[in-house]
Amino acid sequence: MVRNLVIFGGSSHPELVEKICNFLGVPRGGLETGKFSNGETSVSIKDSVREKDVYVIQSGCGHVNDNFIELLITIAACKTASARRVTAVMPLFPYSRQPDVPYNKHGAPLAKSVTTPRNEHNYTFESVPPSPRSHSSLGMHSNASASEFPFLTPQKSSLALEREFEKKLRGKDNTWLPQGNTSEINTGYKEWVAQSGTLVAGLLTCAGADHIITMDLHDPQFQGFFDIPVDNLYGRPILQHYITSSIPNYQEAVIVSPDAGGAKRATAIADALEMDFALIHKERRVKGHSAAMMLVGDVTNRVALLIDDLVDTSNTITRAAKLLKDRGATKVFAIITHGIFSGDAIQRIQASALDKVITTNSAPQLENKMMLGSKLEILDVSKIFGEAIRRIHNGESVSMLFDVRTL
Repeated sequence: MVRNLVIFGGSSHPELVEKICNFLGVPRGGLETGKFSNGETSVSIKDSVREKDVYVIQSGCGHVNDNFIELLITIAACKTASARRVTAVMPLFPYSRQPDVPYNKHGAPLAKSVTTPRNEHNYTFESVPPSPRSHSSLGMHSNASASEFPFLTPQKSSLALEREFEKKLRGKDNTWLPQGNTSEINTGYKEWVAQSGTLVAGLLTCAGADHIITMDLHDPQFQGFFDIPVDNLYGRPILQHYITSSIPNYQEAVIVSPDAGGAKRATAIADALEMDFALIHKERRVKGHSAAMMLVGDVTNRVALLIDDLVDTSNTITRAAKLLKDRGATKVFAIITHGIFSGDAIQRIQASALDKVITTNSAPQLENKMMLGSKLEILDVSKIFGEAIRRIHNGESVSMLFDVRTL
């Protein structure tokens, strides 16, 4: 029995909370969460936490903003109730993967206001996307021809372009003429996307968090935003264990990174298991437009194992799977740490060339499992987080959790 330890579970992933509590042999702390009619979050603590070590488990999935606010309020309530130390356990850390460039239609998409009916999806998994540049991307009216805008040439400066475009759109009485959307015209100002990393770190610290436990941060340097300890557990040992125990003749398979950003992660597994490695390279010839995917390596008549830390819309891995099958791969498995599967990701996977998707339960997977059936396999990370909590609570090292031989 672990003494002076209280574990509270938020509403994002109750199944994982129960498994962690069962592993540690401690009851789940009394925490009541709810919402008022206007959407505000309500949190009530039912157990005493005075001079105790409190761990609040809340994954950054589902309704991310609501769950994050719930976590902040719970942490603040525990500190107000005189908890000795409060640790935020966030298996999937929110807001750690937003890019530093503006979103475009080929990148991570923002949510659409109107969803397409499920039976009307027409997915494409081609490695070379459409490339023609439409006039609408230049801010022209949809019915306008290029000849009406002869001044739109790359040789002219952005300032000259702006002035000529302004003159074109003004009438004889010097008033503006309504002519399409002009907000996309290049005025020389580079769009800036707010970076939320420091804000999220500041909010957790300000709420009273003394320690953070997470797994496979999308950007490991995110730890630098905190001035409190951050334990970034590795999902690699459990992924390696699955490969060695569940993939027949695994050393004949090929580890594949779906993009250059994940190459270091994939090569670490390939080197540890003495397996061949391949990389899918995205060639961007036109700035701001989608990339053609090229395979660097040989997967002919071999099993391809796509390794990534996170899958959200599943656009990248489904296109990668199509490319690998076209290059002669017999089977394609996607082995990932965090399966978010937002939007129509599940439908895309069902229609794709992927033979199986393997992910952890850092996010709830029950509904996804019901839809994908045997095509989805779930790895349990509750023992890793439970052991991390036990060791940190007892002041022991957590380095053993990074070793695949301990699983």
